[in-house]
Amino acid sequence: MQALLSKVATGLTAVGISLGLGASQTTAQSYQIDCAILLCLSGGWPASTPCARARAEFIRRITPWPVEPPLQIWRCPMGANFSAPEKNAHLPRLWDILAHETPNRQQSVPQSTVALTPQDAQPAVYLKGGSSLDRLPDGFIITLTQSTPGADIDISGPEFNFVRSIRVYNVTYASQRESGRDGDCNRFFSMRIGTYGTQGDFHWSRGSSPNQLPGAHEGLERYGEHCPDIFHRSVFVDWRDYEGNYGFEQVNY
Repeated sequence: MQALLSKVATGLTAVGISLGLGASQTTAQSYQIDCAILLCLSGGWPASTPCARARAEFIRRITPWPVEPPLQIWRCPMGANFSAPEKNAHLPRLWDILAHETPNRQQSVPQSTVALTPQDAQPAVYLKGGSSLDRLPDGFIITLTQSTPGADIDISGPEFNFVRSIRVYNVTYASQRESGRDGDCNRFFSMRIGTYGTQGDFHWSRGSSPNQLPGAHEGLERYGEHCPDIFHRSVFVDWRDYEGNYGFEQVNY
């Protein structure tokens, strides 16, 4: 558990929160919700204000529509770091970090109250002194490796098995009823199953049978028996925390 806490600490520190598993108070009014979900889920949702909020968001995400991944670990910056220049180094002015997408875009950067003429406009990504395009200085490093749908650190170890234990079962439509003079039983079943990969990336796959649903799911117990009328739609999520304890939630709609 200590290994998990240390790996999540960067994300929590960046947003100024101390969840304190088992604690009753938080040290911040705002925090990165997915860092909170990650840590609270691992600890079995301990009683605290931030964990109550995290669980509420966890459930909201599986409440239609749309049905989202309940844990979006790629939004928890566990591997983000910032290396600032030396104490007396000149800090640059970053005017437009998106300018690389449109390299010919012009931007006016006023240096005084005098209006600039069109020819004064300059390409702007990094402007040092407001007059030239230049690279970031040595010692100025920002690393945010969250461009892919997964964690920004290695979570392949067993301490993160609780992330991969999460399953989402979205029963989009299930019905059963008799029809016709011969009493034929018409059945229709549609479900998709959401799972997490090694790095916490989330994927949907098609389900094929109610038998794939966990035993804790309710509403389709009589599906396939004779032909009682059934109409059911639900989202079911289950997981195991860091200690292996089982938990689940079901939202019918």
